Amino acid sequence: MLLNRQRRRAVIAGAVTVATAALGIGLSTQFAGAQATTLRGAADAIGKDIGVAVSYSQLVNNASYRDTVAGEFNSLTAENSMKWDATEPQDGNYTFSQADAIVDFAEANGQSVHGHTFVWHSQTPSWVQGLNATAMRTAMVDHINTVANRYEGRVDSWDVVNEVVSDNNGAMRDSFWLRTMGEGYITTAFQTARAADPNADLYINDYSIDGINAKSDTVYRIAQGLKSQNLLDGVGFQAHLILGQVPSSMEANLQRFVDLGLKVRITELDIRMNLPADSAKLQQQANDYQRVVEMCAELLDCSGVTVWGLRDGDSWVPGTFPGTGAPLLFNDDYSKKPAYTAVLNALGGGGTGNPTTTPATSDPATTSPPPTGSGCTATLSVSSPWNTGATYSATVKADQNLNGWKVTWTWPGSERISNAWSVTGTLTGATVNGANESYNGTLAAGQSTTFGFNITKADGSTASTPTVTCTPA
Repeated sequence: MLLNRQRRRAVIAGAVTVATAALGIGLSTQFAGAQATTLRGAADAIGKDIGVAVSYSQLVNNASYRDTVAGEFNSLTAENSMKWDATEPQDGNYTFSQADAIVDFAEANGQSVHGHTFVWHSQTPSWVQGLNATAMRTAMVDHINTVANRYEGRVDSWDVVNEVVSDNNGAMRDSFWLRTMGEGYITTAFQTARAADPNADLYINDYSIDGINAKSDTVYRIAQGLKSQNLLDGVGFQAHLILGQVPSSMEANLQRFVDLGLKVRITELDIRMNLPADSAKLQQQANDYQRVVEMCAELLDCSGVTVWGLRDGDSWVPGTFPGTGAPLLFNDDYSKKPAYTAVLNALGGGGTGNPTTTPATSDPATTSPPPTGSGCTATLSVSSPWNTGATYSATVKADQNLNGWKVTWTWPGSERISNAWSVTGTLTGATVNGANESYNGTLAAGQSTTFGFNITKADGSTASTPTVTCTPA
């Protein structure tokens, strides 16, 4: 599958233009020559997918939307146009116009496609849900064969089954699939997909499995069984997250699936906040995005990250969680949010995106001043305090070209780091001695990178911001 992705992305290198018949457009002019300062260019440079869920109607009707999708992303997922209700609304009556247009657009713009989804309890027509076990199995097999065969060699990977585990202590979801066919419907779906397109990567996809918990344990059990039959290539972690709540066990959770010999993929990333948004919330969101994307960037078997929508106004979140929103990388006018720059940095890029916002306050109690020094400077800021802890954001800025950096500080009170990201070293005691990870140590003069951590502290005490000493490694 890697060869297919590389081939597609190379087709239009330079000034080659390929017409997209269904949409009447060619290669976006924003793609050429933008590799150093776009999400797409940064992801291509490290061999990762940076994807976006796209709307057919927006691709057809909105030139700015098309240009941004083509210029910033190297992978597409159809938000709705490949689901069962969109492709086979009546038994045997297939409609592929929307899905075809999205795949055509991706090919014209050198992008890979992650297919979503064959089997799901939602957005499946009622005619399927009322079938008996034999007829339902026949309908499933026919549907997967027809859709997979149509896009064989054009869609690189598929979410074969979606959301098969419930939110109740890791039990199987009580769907019409399970009630009618038993848990074996999952194996049948993967067997069919494997036979229909042997070269596509096959994923199981779910939400709230980002950390280690009862639900992800059940997905792990299912994955073990499917992997043992050579039916599963990867696990998709939807990562519909809440501000400041990236699971502390997420890195370990991804690793345990990789240890099974599977790929992992962040498939539907968004990070919602209580509205209205403000600078502090946007900074925390940027920190959260950076942490998640860095997990994938540093994990060899993470195939990529897909954000679930382009602009905040395109998101499903406000309609499902009233009072929350602003979960994506772009504002409605296509301006870049702080989270955009954080993702660009996490992918190893840097440049022309809007700079990360400063913390909401410059009070010395919540932001440490940079000390005078040689080679680099570092600052800490408290981005999200609570009664017994806080989330911190740290910035390291290079005063000269660096091949690595070290930071050190001593907590003046009861603060102790409980978990950290994008930094390594001796972190948990009163004196912290940190250093760069392998992917964020090389900085040109004037460039900066970030890391972050959570702390615990004595109840009611104020989270401090000690002065940090930064030195070249």
